[in-house]
Amino acid sequence: MSAAIPTLDIRRYDTDRDAFVAELGAAYREWGFAGIRGHGISDELISGAYECFRAFFALPTETKMNYHLAGSGGARGYTPFGVETAKDSKYPDLKEFWHIGREIPRDSRFAEVMPPNLWPAEVAGFRDLGYGLYTALDHLGSRVLRALALHIDLPETFFEDKIDFGNSILRPIHYPPITAVDIPNVRAGAHEDINFITLLVGASAAGLEVKSRAGEWVPFTSDSDTIVVNIGDMLQRLTNHVYPSTTHRVVNPPGELARKPRYSVPFFLHPNPDVVLDPLPSCVSPDNPSRYSNSITSHEYLMERLREIKLA
Repeated sequence: MSAAIPTLDIRRYDTDRDAFVAELGAAYREWGFAGIRGHGISDELISGAYECFRAFFALPTETKMNYHLAGSGGARGYTPFGVETAKDSKYPDLKEFWHIGREIPRDSRFAEVMPPNLWPAEVAGFRDLGYGLYTALDHLGSRVLRALALHIDLPETFFEDKIDFGNSILRPIHYPPITAVDIPNVRAGAHEDINFITLLVGASAAGLEVKSRAGEWVPFTSDSDTIVVNIGDMLQRLTNHVYPSTTHRVVNPPGELARKPRYSVPFFLHPNPDVVLDPLPSCVSPDNPSRYSNSITSHEYLMERLREIKLA
């Protein structure tokens, strides 16, 4: 096993495609994680969106709670501290967050499961910068999926019509400074993501750890120009575990660094709600027989998992 999680420049997809696809595919087969640089998303967009998100989280609790939709599973708007809980964890995660979803026509067949967005009136630019970052990460995710499709002998455009109305989520997260002495050492408990792939942009502090195949926790703090992209459970299922969804967590940094807030913005790229997650024939072989006997749509799978983590 390689000693570190690889970081690759996605511009090589256009200049050295075969080698890039082979290296990226190998990284995901081994780690389920990779860093992506050369992505073309501007620092101005990322930093501007972060400033808006920080401004929102700094608002009084009663103001933020105006954007909390009780009973919605946190699908849109604000979710306060102490709600989301990693599967099988005794402690809720130490975070508050906001959800931005895809803007779709309200007469879409998916409108019932993809509600309209909320936008905080108190923060200028939140909508433009927040949805601008959503759109940029959605585009980057589709580029990563093209390479992943080629690596498992599928057409480059295989995923295009399966994610064009994907129920994807941009989640700005605020982890507060740790002030108590009896808080467990994990800000976000060990978990796997639910979706196809997750793109994590600009984490403002160390803390992300990835569990290796040997069972060791490997820190992954990326450079400022790098977006961390990892496989989620839906893609693991669809590819019959050729692409593994790797356990990861967010731990508190040591000493005084734990007294500082942490912000991160993951983009959870989901398939369209009606995509069936049966293992692909190209990922089933005598050495890797199908691991699933039941069919399930991505929306059915999502709801199962949201109930497990206490968001539905």
